Amino acid sequence: MRCDFNCPLDERGNILDDFRIKEVLPTIKYLIEREAKVILMSHLGRPDGKVVENLRLTPIQKKLTEYLNLSVAKTQDCVGKEVENMISRMKTGEILLLENIQFNLGEKENDQDFIKTLASYGDIFIMEAFGQAHRNYASITGIPEYLPSAAGFLLEREIRILTNLIKNPEKPLITIIGGAKVEDKSKVIDEFLINSDFLLIGGLIEKEIKEKGLKFDFPEKIIAPVDSVDTFDIGRETIKIFEEKIKKAKTIFWSGPLGKIEEEKYQEGSKEIANAIIKSKAFSVTGGGETVEFLNKIGLTGKFNHVSTGGGAMLEFLSGEKLPGIEALK
Repeated sequence: MRCDFNCPLDERGNILDDFRIKEVLPTIKYLIEREAKVILMSHLGRPDGKVVENLRLTPIQKKLTEYLNLSVAKTQDCVGKEVENMISRMKTGEILLLENIQFNLGEKENDQDFIKTLASYGDIFIMEAFGQAHRNYASITGIPEYLPSAAGFLLEREIRILTNLIKNPEKPLITIIGGAKVEDKSKVIDEFLINSDFLLIGGLIEKEIKEKGLKFDFPEKIIAPVDSVDTFDIGRETIKIFEEKIKKAKTIFWSGPLGKIEEEKYQEGSKEIANAIIKSKAFSVTGGGETVEFLNKIGLTGKFNHVSTGGGAMLEFLSGEKLPGIEALK
């Protein structure tokens, strides 16, 4: 089973946000209850084909053991004799976590020998890493060439809810786009402007749109901030305007914080908008690493109807791109 356990860590290697781990637990439990031997694969950080000690999956192993209340064994490498021996000794209902899959160059290079070795460890492949579904890597698109494959519960839910969000949202639909890097989000903005009643943007996105001279269809639907706090947050007047639009929504999609949330004094706008979304009773969808981390920190993640585990993958999917990790399952 390919998971996305790429969680943010502090300097000591402690997990700062374990949202992605929690989201795949139902699939792991389902497989264990049906007496499968479950082999989990994931990457962590960017080791670029080298063994990086502080990117070992030991913190992930500890969290899985804690949440599943089961013993989770871990290998020292993701392929090799030790891995084969540990797999051969597995009993039904046991879990084995392979070491960081990106310690091996074969993962990103989609190496055929590496793919065949990984595929030889199992009988069935479950894709449960939506956050990595936009990558054409060995453990994502390679293994399905050799094994019967399926989507896990999380991947299935992501596809169903995000497809509905673009194709058939209950109107009015309000879209909120914050953060920065407008180039990464311009396709999503274009896509959502077709169906959205209004698209609310943060100050940085507005600044980048002006600087880069970007043009969108339906510009009349875009609502930009009218005031700001030291340019790092939306001001009171903007919060009021945004809240008025949110109140009338039946569906809301939000990606990207509306201020420099690393500093507490610039979190006000994002907090107020998060609370307004929850109060609105609209069907709410959010995603993107920074947004999810922030919502977890202020304890509001569980109040949204769907919190996507994807950042780049979510944006590409919502832009209408075909994701290699999903296409491979077909």
